[in-house]
Amino acid sequence: MNKEFNKGLVLAGLGSFWWGFFGVLYFKYITYIGHIELVVHRCLWTTFTLIVTTFLFSKWHIFFEIVKNKKYLVYLFFSGFLIFINWAVWIYAIATNRIIDASFGYFIMPILSVLLGYIFFKEQLNKKRIFSIILVVISILYLILVSFKSLPWVGLIVAFSWGFYNLLRKKINVDTDIGLLIESLYILPFALGAFFLIATNGYNDFQLSNPPMMLFIFLAGPMTVIPLFLYVRGVELCGLGPTGMIFYITPTLQFLLGFFYYDEPFSITKLVSFIFIWIAVIVYLKDLYETN
Repeated sequence: MNKEFNKGLVLAGLGSFWWGFFGVLYFKYITYIGHIELVVHRCLWTTFTLIVTTFLFSKWHIFFEIVKNKKYLVYLFFSGFLIFINWAVWIYAIATNRIIDASFGYFIMPILSVLLGYIFFKEQLNKKRIFSIILVVISILYLILVSFKSLPWVGLIVAFSWGFYNLLRKKINVDTDIGLLIESLYILPFALGAFFLIATNGYNDFQLSNPPMMLFIFLAGPMTVIPLFLYVRGVELCGLGPTGMIFYITPTLQFLLGFFYYDEPFSITKLVSFIFIWIAVIVYLKDLYETN
């Protein structure tokens, strides 16, 4: 049991690092094609990548077993909608120099996951974990009340879409990549329709006459599938609460890249909030290590 739990922590950590570092660098660079077209291509090539991996790993029998289950299909429809919202808002944030705003949402998300894990799956909360949660809540409230002049809607949508996505996937516990494939297939018709409109109006940067550009845009698929697979698998192995706290790797790296590399403003207020959150994370992870 401890081995599986620790494996889940490692996988969630790798996925979180990928999102916070490689994901930001790649998607920020490619936003010159426009965030709407980028969202469309992310949906298209994620689906394509998952179809290829399903063939490579001979998992079509799992796909058809899930498709026969109406309950799974309903859950995956809603989780697919949530992941699309998350992708769209996150790419919008990257394209409009709101990386730190998006990372604010990812600071909120783990707390939401801890609460959802406690409410729906009876995941235990001892005094140290409750203390760490209180510290994070205080830091978030401090950030909102002192730093933000208006409702940080980008961060809130990112947080709630991702938090409830994890909840739905945990409730049905289907094979990770096949679940992602079905979610992507739900999104695919809308992505194809949007791409058709973009192409017919001459706004597309993805063109057959430019193979290097095509290949680089195609990477939006693997860049999405790999970290999402790692993190969702981590959730399945060790629960919403632990992986939710480990996910703080992602917004931390986003904060650092946004401030030091992309020159987004990072005030003393945000730094104080940042320090409170990391104290909470250290307390929580220390408790995980001691109790598992």
